[in-house]
Amino acid sequence: MRPTSPPNTTEPTTERRFTGHPVSPGIGIGRVHEAVEPALHISIRHIAAAEVEPELARLEEALERSRKQLHKLKNRLAALPENSQAELAPLMDMYLHMLGSARLLRGVRVRITDDLLCAEGAVQSETEAQAGVIMAQAATDKAGRLRRAEEVRELGRRVIRNLTRQPFRSFANLPAGSILAAESLRPADAALIQPERVAGVFTEEGGTDGHTAVMLRALGLPAVLGVEGALEGLVPGAFTIIDGDTGEIIINPGRASLDAARKKLAAQTRAKRALAPLARLPAITRCGLTVELQANLELPFELAMIAESGAHGIGLLRSEFIFMNRETLPDEETQTRIYGTIVEAMEGEPVTIRVLDWGSDKEVETLSAYLPKSPEPNPALGLRGIRLLLRHEALLETQLAAIIRAAALGPVRIMLPMVSLAAEVQATRAILQRVWRRLKRRKNILLPEAPPPLGIMVETPAAALSAPVLAKHADFFAIGTNDLTMYTLAADRALPAGSKLYDPLEPAVLRLIHFTTTSAAAAGIPVSLCGELASRPQATPLLLGLGIRQFSMHGNAIPRVKQAIRGTTLAACQALAAQALDAECADAVRALLAR
Repeated sequence: MRPTSPPNTTEPTTERRFTGHPVSPGIGIGRVHEAVEPALHISIRHIAAAEVEPELARLEEALERSRKQLHKLKNRLAALPENSQAELAPLMDMYLHMLGSARLLRGVRVRITDDLLCAEGAVQSETEAQAGVIMAQAATDKAGRLRRAEEVRELGRRVIRNLTRQPFRSFANLPAGSILAAESLRPADAALIQPERVAGVFTEEGGTDGHTAVMLRALGLPAVLGVEGALEGLVPGAFTIIDGDTGEIIINPGRASLDAARKKLAAQTRAKRALAPLARLPAITRCGLTVELQANLELPFELAMIAESGAHGIGLLRSEFIFMNRETLPDEETQTRIYGTIVEAMEGEPVTIRVLDWGSDKEVETLSAYLPKSPEPNPALGLRGIRLLLRHEALLETQLAAIIRAAALGPVRIMLPMVSLAAEVQATRAILQRVWRRLKRRKNILLPEAPPPLGIMVETPAAALSAPVLAKHADFFAIGTNDLTMYTLAADRALPAGSKLYDPLEPAVLRLIHFTTTSAAAAGIPVSLCGELASRPQATPLLLGLGIRQFSMHGNAIPRVKQAIRGTTLAACQALAAQALDAECADAVRALLAR
């Protein structure tokens, strides 16, 4: 798309630069248009007993309108590229499922019938109450709790607008080539964006996690979220540059900035065209080193994207989705069926399944009874992952049994999250062997020849520093750089981008990665890397130099990472890694990568 022409150079403008969270790569150049959401006015009033039935009828009508709107949004996805459809449609399904949640609607109806609140007041009160429960469940990871609470509030706002016939936000009148700016952007809003008319998106709120970021990536739009202060003093129509790779926003760019952005945009366009044939080519360096590229899988709908990406297997299957949005826990048969479907779909490519990682900031409603009765003072350092599962062995045994049975359909590995001690691996292996023996005694079930390999996530400094000991008990390592960075630097990913406290390129993190790969090599076990850092092609040579030979990432990132692998040599990577390990800070490492 040809960007809008820049303003006349005689206009009195001052270049303004801001930094946020890059969530979707690419360069966007155009005139900015702020999408302001119409204010939602809510009048909470009490009703007479005789008004209860009419209010319930109003509620049902609004719920039906809301469902139709979400179905319409889902149908709009048919015009998007196939990959985008695969990414977005199930998220619409999730919203429809939440809208039909018995718990939410039951609470709303009770507030109408018992508290005698009008329908919009009942919806507002109940959604805020449920959002409040979510926010009170953990003391840390505010971003994760805010995201889940916002999903509930978003549904409430939609129903209230339909109850009161107040307008929704619209992007229909945006001029072609616009830069879309907003204070915040919800997933349902993002689904309304027409990619052919928008050059890029930035918001003052939001981060790299969450459904809005997922949708913007699927739409293929350069996007930066969490750009604090960018809307202050913003003049509609101001010429703006979005860099979805670095997270930089430039408003009223000078000639030098504009020329640099246009050159980068042209280079990215050429690079994108060059990526298309890579899906059929091996991930091999110029010196002949073969590297294994696998995909992360969070939801089953991503299978189609993985198949198109050229990934050779799933390096991280997050099993939490099986436990979400359920009234009861999934039993062994249910889990076996779901895992088996994914394993069969991979047609012989390996699948690594991470057992349930919940606790701390990762709440699963159906598992709330298994959490400590009183809130932990510091949940991020408390019971989560394998620590919590080992306290509830029945849950772990059921999941292990299902994974073992799925392994009869193709190569499967089992991965343990949040490991810090060798004793945790030993205890899990004993449970695995016990489950294996029990399954062997059962008739009429298909089993593999042996239990699947048992490996661990290396995502705490303790695990990295204990790698030589852990390698005696684990069959493989998978380095999770997201948590490893957080725990090493004592900095959350949700911190403002400008704080520079959370950065996986900090030499302290790189040294832990290198120590882990060296220990794994000495023990003769494989080691992969599956955090966000794996998907950055700029970091690929560094990771190869640190000893990583297996990467797992979002399917969309695989072609770019493969291109980086095919353009380098192991000697160059090792020289780069040696310099990075001696660097003083992340900025110095970035400078090395830039060279």
